[in-house]
This record gives sequence, C-alpha cells and structure tokens, in this order.
Amino acid sequence: MRSIKKLFLIYTVLGILLIQQPSYAGFHFKFPKFFKSKKEKKIEQTNPQTQQEQEQNAYEEEIVPQENETIESGTTPDEDNQNITDAIYISQVEIFGNNIIETSFIKDQLSSKEGYIYDRKNISADLNKIYKTGYFTQNIRAVPLRAQDGGIRLRIIVEENPPIKGFTVEGNNVVATRDIMDILSQYEGQPQNILNINSAIEQIQEMYSIKGYILARVTSVQDDPDGIVNILVDEGVINDVIVEGNYKTRDFIVKRNILLQPGTVYNENIMRDDILRLMGTQAFKDVKRDIEMDPSTGRYNVTVSLDEQRTGKISLGVGVDSTSGFFGSVGFSENNFRGLGQKLSINFMAGTGILMNDSSIINRPNLQAELGFIEPHFKSENQSLGFRAFARNFGSYQVPLSIEKRYGADITLTRRFKAFRNLSGSISFGGESVDLEEGDEWKARGVFASKGINFNERAKQLDGGVYAKITPALTYDTRDTVVNTRRGVLARLSLEESIGFGNDSFGKLYGMLKKFVPVGRKSTFVLAARAGGKIHGDMPEFAAYALGGPYTIRGFNISEVGTGDGFMMGTAEFRTPIPFMDRLTTNTFLNNVRLAAFMDAGTIFGDSLTNKLYDRPGYAITAGVGLRVFIPGLGPINLDYAIPFTNTGGKDRSNGFFTFGMGEMY
Repeated sequence: MRSIKKLFLIYTVLGILLIQQPSYAGFHFKFPKFFKSKKEKKIEQTNPQTQQEQEQNAYEEEIVPQENETIESGTTPDEDNQNITDAIYISQVEIFGNNIIETSFIKDQLSSKEGYIYDRKNISADLNKIYKTGYFTQNIRAVPLRAQDGGIRLRIIVEENPPIKGFTVEGNNVVATRDIMDILSQYEGQPQNILNINSAIEQIQEMYSIKGYILARVTSVQDDPDGIVNILVDEGVINDVIVEGNYKTRDFIVKRNILLQPGTVYNENIMRDDILRLMGTQAFKDVKRDIEMDPSTGRYNVTVSLDEQRTGKISLGVGVDSTSGFFGSVGFSENNFRGLGQKLSINFMAGTGILMNDSSIINRPNLQAELGFIEPHFKSENQSLGFRAFARNFGSYQVPLSIEKRYGADITLTRRFKAFRNLSGSISFGGESVDLEEGDEWKARGVFASKGINFNERAKQLDGGVYAKITPALTYDTRDTVVNTRRGVLARLSLEESIGFGNDSFGKLYGMLKKFVPVGRKSTFVLAARAGGKIHGDMPEFAAYALGGPYTIRGFNISEVGTGDGFMMGTAEFRTPIPFMDRLTTNTFLNNVRLAAFMDAGTIFGDSLTNKLYDRPGYAITAGVGLRVFIPGLGPINLDYAIPFTNTGGKDRSNGFFTFGMGEMY
C-alpha cells in the first residue's frame, strides 16, 4: 500500500511538470498528456461521444502540452540519444485540418510513414515539404500520440490558405480574357497557392511571347477578402518609334515601312517583318532595333537604327546561257530613287545567239533593252506598282528559222493580303507587238519538202500581231530566303488573256508549285511541278508552250522536246554545298556554290506543225548533275549536264547534253 502511494505521488509530480517544447524551422512539436483526472474521466462517462468527437477532443487537448511531459515512464524519443534497441515506430499517420486538399496528397509529401522509426528531424523536414507545396499557412504542426500497440500515432495538423473563388484580369487588349482565363480557371476552388499563381503567370507571359508580344508582363497579383484574385497585365505599349541613321532616305519613307505605331502593343513578329521590308528596299546595309522603357510614361520607345548603302549602280557584265549564248550587258539601277525608296533600272544586252542550237533555230545575235520602275508603296504599305517597257530582237526558238521581234510595255499592281501574310495577288495590264520574219527561207523550204508539207503552211507559223494583255495572278511564298532556299513553299497561279487587234484572241492558264525540304544541316531537296494550257482561242506558235532547255527539261536544246497548247512537267533535285568548303574558307561566294543532282520529266499536249517538221518526241525523262553559282547582282548561274532516258527525236544524246541558264530554274 505504501509503495502504491509512492508511485501515485511520482506520477502526480510528473503530471504537473511541463515537457520542453522543441522547435524546428518555425514549426512546433507538441507532446500529449497521457493521464487524465478522474473528473475528466467522469465527464467522458456522463457525456458519451462518437469516436471521431473523442479523437477531436484529444487533438484539442494535445495542442498545448504540459512542459517536461514524457511519452511513457520518462522515455523521450530523441534520436540523438536513442539506442537502436529503444527505437519507437510510427503506427499510424493522421491528417487534420484539410478541407480541400486530399489527405493522400499530404501523405505523399511525408517521408515519415507508418512502420518507420519516429524521428523528429525527419518530421520537421516533412512539415517544411508540406508547407512548400504552397497550399498551407505556416501553422503546420506534428503531434505524436501514444498508440495502443506502444508505437506513435503521428497527427499532422495543417491550416489551408483561403480558397480562390475567382479571377479578374485587367490591362489585356491584344489577348482575349477567355484565353487568359483558360489558364487561371483550373485553380478556382483550390486554396491560394503562390507556386500555382507563379506558374500561371509564366504561362500567360509565354502565351503573349508566342504571339510576338515579348514585352508583356503580369505586373500585379492581388487577392480580395472575398477570395477573388485580381491579375493586372502590362502588354508593352509603344510610346514612340524613333528612326535614326537615314541621311538620303526620307523619314516618311522609312516610317511607312514600319507597321508598329505609337499607342499599339509591341509585337516582335511585326517588327521582324518591318525590318525585312526595310531591307527589301535595298537602301540599307543593315537595320537594327532597340527597345527601352520611358520612365515618365511607363511605355516603350522603339529606336530603328539604319545603315544606308549606295543605291545607285552602273553594272557591266558578261555571261553565257543557252538562250542568248555569250552575251555582254550594261545597266544602271537606283534602288532608292530620289530618296523615296523607288526602284529605277535600265538594261541593255547583246548576245551571240543561242548556244548548242540545232537546225530548227537560226543563229542570230540576241539584242534586248528594258526600262523598269517600281513604286514599292503605292497607296498602301502592302501594295506596289511596277512599270516595264521592253524591246527584243532574236532568233526565235518557238518558230523554226525565223527572226522574232517583240516590243511592249506593261504595268503591274501587286498587293499582299494582310489576313494571309504569305499570300499576294497581282494584276498586269499591257500591250505587245510580235513580228516574225523569215530567217532562212531556203533552209525552211527544204525542211517542209523533206516532210512532204506544203510550204504555204509556213505563213501560219509566222503569224504575229498586236495584243492587249491582262494577267491576274496569285502567289504563295513561305521560303526562308531567296538565295539558297532551304525550306518553304512557292506556288503561283496565273491567267493570261491576250486580246488580238486584227488577230484571234486567246487565253492561257499556268500553275507552278515548289517545295523545299531541308536535309541535314545545309542540304536541300526540291520538288517542283508545273503545268499550263490553252483555255480558249487559237493560240499562235510564238505563244505556244515549249519543253526542252535550261529552264524546263535539261538534256535537250530549247524547245527540242516539243511545243504545243499545253504541257505538264515535274522535277526532283538535291542540292548540297561543296563538301568541307565552309571549313576551308569563310568566303561567302564559295560557300554559296551548290552541287546538284536532278531528274526532269514532262510532256506536251496538242501536236504542233513544228513537232512534225523536226520529229520532236513530245515527252522526255532526263537525269543529271549540275552546279549552282550565285553571283551578287545577277542571281544564280546554272550549269547542268543531263542524259535523256527517252526518245530524242532521232538525235543521239547517249553522251548527254550541257545546258546553261541564269536565274531560278523551273
């Protein structure tokens, strides 16, 4: 009896003592009371409760433990002094205080799980991990309770942040509110979470950036007491556009090529197009832009810095192609005429005549003259107006053994569609006089006689005339660059209506499609298809479609495959730089040279008198190799060698055939 009283006295003293309350990282561990007074037990007996209510009462009692309280008989689960044989294990983990966040989510953050050794440091780290999820306030606690099996029943008490009941967005004009709400709405109904809000802000700014609005920022996030979160966006409005570095080019010429205007939201995509448009005037060597905020307005100043170049050029040149033979040229061009961004050009060319010609083409000097003028900004930044006048005198490659003289002029209006930035339309109005003269009558008579055809038919071949022309066209262009294109599509569809004065009228339809596919780092695969045909009228032979030569099917002379009222052809070509050239030199000219391997195939529709006279096959398939050399100011020069795989009209092409050409092929 005396020993029982002594034991009761010890427990009473221990019950009065307060357990020390350790603290880690701002979180509090609180040990429970394991002894209740008889009065407390009596209250429990007279007020029966559910198990959940009893546990809640126990939880409430354990929030403020007594100092120096121990778990059992003075044993403290302190890992620093705890022997492995004295380890206490966690029997159960309970989560209290969460209303919206799933219990399973909170438990997933814990490394202290059921069956693990009870360790204060681990639990402290777990509480920090829970807090860093962003859903909870700093009032997170861990309360260890003695389980019936002698282990620890670990109770984690959390306090959720107030729930988000909705969002408001202000300051957005170029991006719709519904697009921003699509990002934010997923967080409605959840506790406020700074991590989620920051993630949403990053997504909103990324959405702006993808659209080109790279200056857009979320500048304020505020929450109201009613649970509404207010988002304020600064989209990056332009205060002023400043132009500097232009000495010859007038300011309004530069600014009319810049679509970004003060008061609008800055868009990098539009600025990039503006720079390309300015570079396209050929008045500048370089164009740069700089952006800085104006502290007085909170808006941005955009400075466009220009590096002008000499735009007036006198050119002297020599060259060779299959149409003009060896030729010489002289020209004058001004790409910034009167400082207005207009382009003026005058060119004269004299050639020796068609190279590698056969008996169907008279060898005669090729003379050409051309005057051109372009107003790149006609009534609108997306509209241009061009004028051209020309005169040509050469041995015809359409009508055998004749001399062809052409004189004419046209005016072309071109407009790029704003809604479809890669699509442009044009319409051309002009007139042309075509005169065909006999070039070698006796030789022509011999050809007619050998085929048993009356020479009176020759007059039909020499039909010329005066025509008014209307040519509407659509062009779709997504090429990355004009020189050595690597990717993109170029497509064109045009209708040419020729109205004869004293001659029959006729109409032609033409279509072209080219696809550029990058291969490796610098090579390109090109697929091209072209087709055309007469849609009405009696089309003279000088206007007929022709296949053969450097611009259609290589491996043949010009028109040697045939001429007719329609045609269809395709090309596949692989282009690649000279291997290791970029490692040997940085010379731009050499690095722009391309090797090529190709295959051409095509056919002519509607047999012509010329095809009968010269046994032209009317179709062909060829394959070969070539060289592409880009000459600044002239464009690409093409040298190709091809071997026909089909009938060549009685001509031996087993050893292949060279063709020369200038400009973009097919």
